[in-house]
Amino acid sequence: MNKNEFLTALQAEVATFNSAVSTQSGDWIVKGFIDIARNIYTISVDTKVISKIMELLLFPELARFAEKHSLKMVLSEQQNFYPDISFVDDDEHRFALDLKSTYRVDGNRVNGMTLGAFTGYFRERNSAKNITFPYGSYSGHFVLGVIYSKTDDLIDERRKYTLADLERITSVIKDFQFFAHEKYRIASDRPGSGNTKNIGSVTEIDKLLSGSGPFASLGEDLFDDYWMYYLTKDMARAVELNRPPYTNLRSYLKYKGRAK
Repeated sequence: MNKNEFLTALQAEVATFNSAVSTQSGDWIVKGFIDIARNIYTISVDTKVISKIMELLLFPELARFAEKHSLKMVLSEQQNFYPDISFVDDDEHRFALDLKSTYRVDGNRVNGMTLGAFTGYFRERNSAKNITFPYGSYSGHFVLGVIYSKTDDLIDERRKYTLADLERITSVIKDFQFFAHEKYRIASDRPGSGNTKNIGSVTEIDKLLSGSGPFASLGEDLFDDYWMYYLTKDMARAVELNRPPYTNLRSYLKYKGRAK
């Protein structure tokens, strides 16, 4: 199986995922956590909590996908390892898949996602540190993403429900859109949020769904080169540079003599 065949198969599967996570009305099927006394505690809109539960819901779907296509499914050993899942075919072709979720901020944009580090294993492509298999040994790097909306209704996290209340509990998220693309196609030319050295995603919903970020037309080789040599201000100072040689795609192309 080559990476194009893997992606085609994955995208066909992803088209069915809505029914695995949502009701017919579009609400999340998860209502809360339950204890042994059958009390239900509602979930907060914390993105990390939502992301983890979404992974748990999707793992059985991805396991069926792997079985259907005779792929071995290898989960990451630790939470901070890349990728979330590695798929391996009978010929030892490896496909990296990260599961990502983000919420809509309006009708056109999302909050954004981080797409893995641009240091460490990304630059040292034979390294086995913080990665299931060396980065360079994968035939392709993919993102399975889900976009959702937060529920406007006020969620009282202090309230305790019972199973009899299940239908009346408001789902904290709703209206899901799934997509699957090669990582470089939805990457932006900016780091993700926070101080971590992670690649950021585009935030336009149409670009995420169509896989038409700024690197999509330029190719994965250019994407790799851009991020392998990208320096933050702190990284530039550490190598005694007054400033990074480039800070966005436009200045990168100028730096490389490729500006139009």
